[in-house]
Amino acid sequence: MRLPARPHQLPARLAAGALILNSGLTKASADKETAAQLHGMAAGAYPFLKDMDPEDFARLLSRAEIAIGAALIIPVVPSMLAGAALTAFAGGLLGLYLKTPGMRQEGGLRPTHQGMALAKDIWLLGIGAGLVAEELCRD
Repeated sequence: MRLPARPHQLPARLAAGALILNSGLTKASADKETAAQLHGMAAGAYPFLKDMDPEDFARLLSRAEIAIGAALIIPVVPSMLAGAALTAFAGGLLGLYLKTPGMRQEGGLRPTHQGMALAKDIWLLGIGAGLVAEELCRD
């Protein structure tokens, strides 16, 4: 049986998938305070989320991270699908980085100490875009 994920894609898929899956599983048991913090940061960058209940937001975020993490880890999920999901997710994280005050140094893209954790998510965008690009260029 031929898997939709090619062997050389598996290390990147596993690394990104394990990180995102763990994050989603951790958020699944978020308390009210944690849910409020997650929601507050997201709503600050994405105003359309302001009216959403913080606990519902944390629950949906957790489920999305679990789904994306699992899609990356399970090699029968096509790389185009897993890569597209990862690219969209990482794009959202980078938008959070770009739109949240205090994450970047004044007048540029370089992260502050507080922004380093979000800025490092650029590698997730690179993995996702690489998976998609490879599948688009595939013979």
